[in-house]
Amino acid sequence: MKILITTDTYFPMVNGVVISTNNLYRELKKLGHDVRILTLSDSHKSRIEGDVYYIRSAGLRIYPGARIGNPFFNSITQEILDWKPDIIHSQTEFTTMVLSKIISKKLNVPQVHTYHTMYEDYLHYVLGGKFLGKSTAAKLTSMLLNPLDGVITPTKKVEETLKTYGISTNTFIIPTGIDIEKFKTKISEEEINVLFEKHKIPKSGKRLIYVGRIAEEKNIEEVIEFYNDICRNRDISLVIVGGGPYLQKLKDLVKSLNIEDRVYFTDMVDTKEVHKYYKLGDAFVTASTSETQGLTYVEALASGLPVLCKYDECVEHLIINDYNGYTYNNKEEFIEAIDKIFYKQGNLEEFHKNSLEKSKEYSSEIFGLKVQDVYEEVLKKNSMVKLVV
Repeated sequence: MKILITTDTYFPMVNGVVISTNNLYRELKKLGHDVRILTLSDSHKSRIEGDVYYIRSAGLRIYPGARIGNPFFNSITQEILDWKPDIIHSQTEFTTMVLSKIISKKLNVPQVHTYHTMYEDYLHYVLGGKFLGKSTAAKLTSMLLNPLDGVITPTKKVEETLKTYGISTNTFIIPTGIDIEKFKTKISEEEINVLFEKHKIPKSGKRLIYVGRIAEEKNIEEVIEFYNDICRNRDISLVIVGGGPYLQKLKDLVKSLNIEDRVYFTDMVDTKEVHKYYKLGDAFVTASTSETQGLTYVEALASGLPVLCKYDECVEHLIINDYNGYTYNNKEEFIEAIDKIFYKQGNLEEFHKNSLEKSKEYSSEIFGLKVQDVYEEVLKKNSMVKLVV
């Protein structure tokens, strides 16, 4: 099968969409498919590198790292048309999706789409959220998705949200898979000590760890504020791994609370090193409710960490209270969960085992097979429509 995956964001940028796209590409290749990726260049020049087509683009100031290209006039399109993909799988809703639709129409091949981002949680990036409301975002989303042959959502929550938007096309729930083995791999004590020393993180006591992009919608302030209420009478440190547009505000908050000796920021870390940083923590913590799939939650589980997160429908299948962590709704529940994880005898060891077991359900291998099934179903339906016509 010839498969074209399109995305506005790809390496060297790193986020959930990039990780999901790359994992899918890798697994589909393993299954024997001819897979290529169409994305935006990080410069004003188009180019082809191996299986990746890069369309020239320019920066867009509506969102950190956002870029836009011209989907109508570029030198790459004819290359793809000559290759003749059997199916197109778009991952984002902007430049490359427009180009996906053009290619799909010209070749009369089906297009499926994975809906990764709940835009209603990100409207503050677009002109401060003043001119683009939730209802407008919903209408635009339905206009983009309804003509397609199928939409993949990572959770039931996202599928139900799309239904409220008026999405009528077929939907398929497939959680994004990750490279489980990379996070399960044991790291030498020497390597871990290097990270402790590099970031001046104490090895004594317990450590809560957050790993991810540092942005307003991740609600990390809540974690810091709740942590502030417990850190003075418990030997627990808070480690925040990652960089992003909200980093300085968080550092200022920590300073204002006078807990700079308890909270440790690593800033941006090398993508290839991220799996090592999970080994610095004893439990993963997050207060985000803007996730569509929560890849970092799965990474934490695959690293053997219990997860403490704010309750959200999208994690109901992932985090099970008293099994591999806890969900909370308020400060009291947050503090109670901390005490259960760290101070109830046997919990840490049991949660470690259960987290590893739960993570197996989210392997990239299973992910690739499920997406392949969607392609086959859509292609079969498309061929039947062609016969009828």
